[in-house]
Amino acid sequence: MFKKWFFILCLLTAIIIKPSSIFAEQKISDEEMLKKRMELFQKMEAATQIPWYYLAAVDQYERSLRLSRKDIPEPKGVISIRYTTEEWSGAENPNQDDQNKGSIALFNGVGKDGNGDGKADRLNDEDILATFADYLLQFGVYDDNFRIALWKHYKRDKTVSIIMGKAKLYKTYGKLDLNQKTFPLPLGHNFSYNNTWGDARGWGGRRIHEGTDIFADYGVPVRSTCYGIVEMKGWNRYGGWRIGIRDINNTYHYFAHLSGFSKELKLGQTVEPGMKIGGVGSSGYGPPGTSGKFPPHLHYGMYKDNGRTEWSFDPYPYLKIWERQDRKNR
Repeated sequence: MFKKWFFILCLLTAIIIKPSSIFAEQKISDEEMLKKRMELFQKMEAATQIPWYYLAAVDQYERSLRLSRKDIPEPKGVISIRYTTEEWSGAENPNQDDQNKGSIALFNGVGKDGNGDGKADRLNDEDILATFADYLLQFGVYDDNFRIALWKHYKRDKTVSIIMGKAKLYKTYGKLDLNQKTFPLPLGHNFSYNNTWGDARGWGGRRIHEGTDIFADYGVPVRSTCYGIVEMKGWNRYGGWRIGIRDINNTYHYFAHLSGFSKELKLGQTVEPGMKIGGVGSSGYGPPGTSGKFPPHLHYGMYKDNGRTEWSFDPYPYLKIWERQDRKNR
C-alpha cells in the first residue's frame, strides 16, 4: 500500500514540477539572449561575408513587430525572422511541415539548412538565419544591395528606412544592447509634468494631445531619451521646431516646441541617451518662427510602428520610470 501511494506521489510530483523546471531551463536572461544572437550573426557573417549588423537589423525589426502585433506569434527562439509554412516549404508542397531540402527546393520553398544537420527546419534559429542570408546574397553585401533586397522583401519604404537605421546603430556602437533610456531633461533643472496624453486640443482643428507636456524654463537642455536615428528635424505649424528619433524597437520619440537645435545635430545621425539635441521653447502654432503663444515646455510623444501603420501611445508612464532611474543613478 505504501509503495502504491509513494508511486502516485512521485508521479504527481513529476507532473507538477517538471514543466516548470523545463520552462526555467529554457528561459534565458536578456544578457544571454543578446549574446546568443550576436554569436549567430557573427557566425553567419563569417560564412557569407554579409555584415552582422545587417542581419541584426532585420532580426530586431521582426522582433519588434512580433512583440507589438497580435496577428503574428511572439518570438520563441533566439532569432525572430519569420517565414510562413507556405514560404518555407513551398505553397504547393503537400507537406507544409517539410524539412527535406530536396523536396522544399522542388516545390520552390525558401527553407535552407544552416546548421549542417541535413534538415531545413523552419523553427531552427540557424536555419532561419541561413535562409534569409541566402536571400540577401542574391543581391549583394553592400548598402545599396541591402536596401534593394529589403524593398523587394517588405515592399514598404518606411520599413526599409527603419531597418537601415538599425543597421547604422549596430555598426556605430558595435553591440546589440541599445535599450538604455533617460529622462529628456537634466534633473538639475526645475520642471513639472502631468499625464495629458489624450486631452483635447483645439488649435488648428479638434484633435487629441498625443504626448506629455514637460514645463520648464526657456532654454533648458533637451536630451535624447534613447539610442536612435534622427529621422526628422525641422518646423511644423503645430509642433514648432521639432525632432523625431527612431529607437531600436521601432519606437519614434517626438520632441516639439523647441527653442532650437544643437548645432551638430543632423538628419540621419545616430544619438544616444543623454545627448543634447535642443532646448525647451515655446515655438509653434503658426508659420516658421512663431513663438510665445504658450508657456515654454517640451512636448514629448511616443509612436510605435508595427510594419503597417504607426500610432501614438501614452509616454507618461515611461517618463516617470526614466525620471526615477535617473534620480537613482545620480
